[in-house]
Amino acid sequence: MVQAVINIDEHTNRVLNVVKAKFGLRDKSEAINLVVNDYEEMSLEPELRPEYKVKLAKIMKGKHLSRDEFEKEVA
Repeated sequence: MVQAVINIDEHTNRVLNVVKAKFGLRDKSEAINLVVNDYEEMSLEPELRPEYKVKLAKIMKGKHLSRDEFEKEVA
């Protein structure tokens, strides 16, 4: 576990207190961990969900045209 001394503004402190109270967490470090994990899931590149992997496999098995074939069909 890494320990860090951080400087946060008053608003951030209040938000962390609300998160801490809402989820019944013991301290602000747990609140920070929760917020960061939620951010990771929403904003960073998540792993592919199993249902999307199935959908992607179906797409990959489908009919695909080369660029030349596509241009012949479009033209």
